[in-house]
Amino acid sequence: MALVSHPFLHLLLLLFLFDSYLLRQKLVHGNEELTALMELKASLDPENRILTTWAGDGEACRRGFEGVACDEKGKVSNISLQGKGLSGCISPAVARLKSLTGLYFHFNNISGEIPRGIANLTELSELYLNVNNLSGSIPEEIGDMDGLQVLQLSNNKLSGSIPPKLGLLKKLNMLDLQSNHLSGAIPATLGDLIGLTWLDLSFNQLFGSIPVKLSQLPQLTVLYVQNNSLSGSIPPELKRLGENFKYGSNTDLCGTGFTDLRICTSADLLNASRPEPFSAGLTPQDIPHFVNISSHCNTTHCSSSSKSANLAVFITITVVVFGIMISGLMAFVWYRRRKQKNGLLSTDLAKFSYQRSASPLISLEYSNRWDPMTDQSSGISLSQEISQNYKFNLEEVECATQYFSEVNLLGRKGSFAATYKGILRDGTKVAVKRISKTSCKSDEVEFLKGLKILTLLRHENLIRLKGFCYSRARGECFLIYDFVANGSLSQYLDVKGDEIQKVLEWPTRVSIIRGIAKGIEYLHSNRTNKPPLFHQNLSATKVLIDHQSNPLLSGSGIHKLLADDVVFSTLKTSAAMGYLAPEYATVGRFTEKSDVYAFGVIVFQILTGKTRITHLESGKLEDLIDENLQGNYPKPEAAKLAGVALLCTSEVPDQRPTMEAVLQELSSINSSSSY
Repeated sequence: MALVSHPFLHLLLLLFLFDSYLLRQKLVHGNEELTALMELKASLDPENRILTTWAGDGEACRRGFEGVACDEKGKVSNISLQGKGLSGCISPAVARLKSLTGLYFHFNNISGEIPRGIANLTELSELYLNVNNLSGSIPEEIGDMDGLQVLQLSNNKLSGSIPPKLGLLKKLNMLDLQSNHLSGAIPATLGDLIGLTWLDLSFNQLFGSIPVKLSQLPQLTVLYVQNNSLSGSIPPELKRLGENFKYGSNTDLCGTGFTDLRICTSADLLNASRPEPFSAGLTPQDIPHFVNISSHCNTTHCSSSSKSANLAVFITITVVVFGIMISGLMAFVWYRRRKQKNGLLSTDLAKFSYQRSASPLISLEYSNRWDPMTDQSSGISLSQEISQNYKFNLEEVECATQYFSEVNLLGRKGSFAATYKGILRDGTKVAVKRISKTSCKSDEVEFLKGLKILTLLRHENLIRLKGFCYSRARGECFLIYDFVANGSLSQYLDVKGDEIQKVLEWPTRVSIIRGIAKGIEYLHSNRTNKPPLFHQNLSATKVLIDHQSNPLLSGSGIHKLLADDVVFSTLKTSAAMGYLAPEYATVGRFTEKSDVYAFGVIVFQILTGKTRITHLESGKLEDLIDENLQGNYPKPEAAKLAGVALLCTSEVPDQRPTMEAVLQELSSINSSSSY
């Protein structure tokens, strides 16, 4: 019996040691990432003013480190620290975060060089270091990052030449190097980036010609090379890009079919026929000798490497044998835990599960293109359902709002949304509503349906949606609207003596009431291109006034995007201000008559010039109308509008008129009549 139990005890000991080894490795791995993060923090934020949530006494994936996201295995997969005011440098420790897929350090004041070890992040797909003070050269090792799709290094102080090795990044679709101090020729190897859609090399000191291979890239839609020292013939194929090809302010470019360029001479054509710098078809084996791929190998090093070959073989055999033993042990452990700890294992995994499902919104970020993915469960094809004209990328939104500067803040709605003023690159003024993803509908199919409804709303008295953007890294959704300069109707209420210029004349008040009614009637109607819709949150702050004093309803249909609890929380303000129809407290739902009630309240506010209505009890018209008008209004019109407001605010929903009936009544009022 002793002979049998002895090896069995050895096996149990081995299993115990193996379990301890796995646990220790797990802890070591966690500590390695935590250590790397703390080193990164020390370099990025040496005064500990910004990354205060990064603490060294916990786990990054459980402590809620600001800007840090983890994958389902509990490894750091994303660091989003854009626009935080960081002024340090990037520590080489970032290279130890092997599972990173996204790194967003843009819009800061980070200085120093880009660590060459960053190339070890082979899982990285998006690298954003733009709008900083980075200096030095672009590490050629970045060319080894096979998965890289976006490389954003613009608006820094980078110098030297563009590494030809970047031509190895076959998955790259965006390369932005504008506004640096880069010199040398444009490598022809960039013409090997078959997936490239956006290339910006503008505002540098590049010279030489534009490689012909760039014009042959099948996916290229944007090419900016202006403000350099380029010369020679422009490939005629680039004319297909139209306004997306910018080449002005260069030394001596020429070309046929470009109206602002001279016609090329025979000398230009001769130069164009010469071999281009760093010929295309680059592979790791035929990198030019001046491109350093590996460490220098002198005689001693090479000899040492040769001598160690036998040792390497021995180690390999040992590892294989040990691996077989470990596999057997793991099989036994799996069998034992399946019997005894299946429930506990599920619980442990749940702690690390982040449910990162394949969302149809997942690539609506900095990419210039909408992901053509179709949600198989619903059959909705985003590229077919929603026009490309509505899709903005995050960089456009950030630049427009100066990275959501507080100077541009127009208003804030609790903790779930804020609105900013912005200016697009073409000079168009916009209002950007910023909504946290946690406030949006969790069912992405429903979210997209709501988004489509917003794109269908077209009326002269509704704010027009220009576009939208979804950011996976920021966890936010952005709605871009036309900007309305004169603010909301609420700014024209409760006017004091020193704000007399804000007092609305009578014809303007009647025009605003009629415009609001038209906008609501349009929402309620069943038009061929849109379903009937209730606003649900009408108030004076939701009525914007343009430069011609026309009213524009904002927030129409936005409840289709928001989670139910968020919609409910927004109603608290409406109820406090008296806009919420009384029946909502009993039935808990909206109808078109709910909007009619809120419209009636707004009419009373316009007539009285007050946010709070307190003069209805007397029953006298002169007590109702804004005293700032000093009696300059036609009493029959005022009486008719007051009657409309009373009908609309009836306690019984069925006694309220439809908006169509309201419009018919308002049509008989001539706001330009003499009084």
